[in-house]
Amino acid sequence: MERSSAVRGDGMTGSGLLTARAEMAALDDHGLAAALGGLVDGLGYWSGKGALAAVERTGRCLAGTGEPTGPDEGPGTAGEGSWSRFIGRIGAVALRAVVEPTRDERRRRLLALLEIWADSPFADPRARMRTGLVRVTEGGPVVVRDERGAAVVVGWPTEGLRKFVDLRAGESDPPSPGVIEEVTDVPRGGWGDADQVRRLVDLVRERGPVPWDLDAVAVLRDGTGMGRAAASFALAGMLAGGYLPYLDDGERRIHRLKVAEIEDGVHEPCRMGSLDRLELLADVLPEDPAELWEPQGMREVAERIAHAWRDRYGRRTVVPERTFNAAIELHPFPLSAGRFCAAFTDHASIRGLGSNLDPWIRNSEFGPFLTAGGWDLNDFKDVLHVAVSNLFRVYAELPSGDPVRAGAPALLRALRERVDHPGLLLNAGVLSHTVGHRVADVHDRFGSRPYAGPEPLEVASVDDGLTVVVDGVVDRRGDRSQPRLYFRPAFYGDDERSRTLSAARADPRHDPGIEMVEWLRGPACARIVERLEDSSLPPGSYETNPAVSTPDVLGRAAGGLGIDEDAAALYLQLLTLYAPGDRNIRVWNGWKADRHQKAAAVLVERGLVVEDRRARTGRRLFLPGEWIHAGKPYQPMEAWKAELLGVERSYNGRLENPLPLPTRTVPDLFAHAWELVEEGRGPSA
Repeated sequence: MERSSAVRGDGMTGSGLLTARAEMAALDDHGLAAALGGLVDGLGYWSGKGALAAVERTGRCLAGTGEPTGPDEGPGTAGEGSWSRFIGRIGAVALRAVVEPTRDERRRRLLALLEIWADSPFADPRARMRTGLVRVTEGGPVVVRDERGAAVVVGWPTEGLRKFVDLRAGESDPPSPGVIEEVTDVPRGGWGDADQVRRLVDLVRERGPVPWDLDAVAVLRDGTGMGRAAASFALAGMLAGGYLPYLDDGERRIHRLKVAEIEDGVHEPCRMGSLDRLELLADVLPEDPAELWEPQGMREVAERIAHAWRDRYGRRTVVPERTFNAAIELHPFPLSAGRFCAAFTDHASIRGLGSNLDPWIRNSEFGPFLTAGGWDLNDFKDVLHVAVSNLFRVYAELPSGDPVRAGAPALLRALRERVDHPGLLLNAGVLSHTVGHRVADVHDRFGSRPYAGPEPLEVASVDDGLTVVVDGVVDRRGDRSQPRLYFRPAFYGDDERSRTLSAARADPRHDPGIEMVEWLRGPACARIVERLEDSSLPPGSYETNPAVSTPDVLGRAAGGLGIDEDAAALYLQLLTLYAPGDRNIRVWNGWKADRHQKAAAVLVERGLVVEDRRARTGRRLFLPGEWIHAGKPYQPMEAWKAELLGVERSYNGRLENPLPLPTRTVPDLFAHAWELVEEGRGPSA
């Protein structure tokens, strides 16, 4: 039996066999991390030099072609070792390296990595390799080899665990540098053998990057239902939030995206990990890389990405471009515009909406928190908060027949079903300081029975069947946080327990879950659903156009003011609507510019409005009286209208709070606003 050899330490080596090729030395710095952003983890670990060299030396150590020359020499580290996931998935890196939007400084690093890869066992489809986690001792071996194969430790240690890669030479498992805690066979048979990788690199150096194809972006968008920005990033191998903020002007021009679209596209993959992105893009390149430069080359890549996306995430309904842009303007964070639209059009596919949730409170080093395992609870809460808070604008500002608008009633019914489930537990905020600072202070309100979940809590708690109160935790400075409140919405209603909960909360704006549940069950929601399902609104028309949604109120306003119906419609819209920009008005009313200008001139002549230019409004007509500024993304508006809509000013007098949940439909809002004007309580200077 061949004697096992071991290398100790993580030092750089002076051996020529273990040193990366000299022409790549200038590229081997922290810039590699930016080039690989979103495909690797722990970017903070990539700040040092030597990453390319470490990948090359790791391959040579595994292959036995790079024996260390001393006891303190070893392969070195490349980040925290997540690059080992590239084995069997190098196609994702190659896609990013070959497309035009990747800036040259990053492309050079990616091509250098691919050249190293092609010369390593990582690109050999016959190599039997594994990756995983190994528990090692400090100063223990980082390379071990015998007749069974070899193993190399990669990355920095985390709580005694390090990633490793091994290569099997025979039928037995290779030697190990420690106790293996987790092991996975790497995928084989996909794109990325040595010949393919070398050919792609040679073609890029010979022909330049593959020209960008906007039609391919459209193919990917239509094949998945994702937004244009997300589709563009996915096609460029850049579907990664950590990568996109560093787009330069040249990349933006190639993608042909506006800043708002880019910011939204960043949110699309926020729940995808680096491994998810790698697997999505691993096998989308053609067998012969030269096909990428053919006229249909990138469109075929787009079709393969779309197929891989549908296999993993399903296909969303493709919504009209204007609808998608309207969703972007809503800033539906933490949802992307694509996920926001999908909540309405394909709500059954959203995690946490298709079936009941039974979350529980569990311990953590930062204190107890609510979980349901996986992302289901988070997705449900995101949709509950974002969809409900923006529902009024979906209902009011999208046309009849729009798929997002049409899906709103089904989404609301699904949300009501979920909140009526007895096992659902949601956040209700924190305990008010006026009520107490410990669970012991609220026994008279919520009783003394502790919360009984799957695991015992490490802090005190009480549970009265509706409300769970959990003690805060002590931080490093010795300060104790306020107790947190949770509630079971199925048991929330008009009873004493519910009133006790409401009275015990601190500022509800920080956790509006109770308000969301109340609204879903209330008359305003029912009335809006009734309007959404009312077939009297002609297809393609808007609820915000009083000529079609409330012609009787329009007639009263025109008669009362002594003006034509176009001018009266514009006046009602300026009185009541959140964002009556000139572009929106023309879309809602189906007007050309001259018709809009004629109606506006009537209102100015009668002194009903004033002409002005004001930032972030997109209009020139304003109600007389006080004007309130707003911080992004909120809308500045007239003080009279803010009061009508119930928009509260923040501490600094600006409008920096979300719109309140609606209490009226648009026709009811038009009618109420006109009644105020008739009563002499309309806007005035």
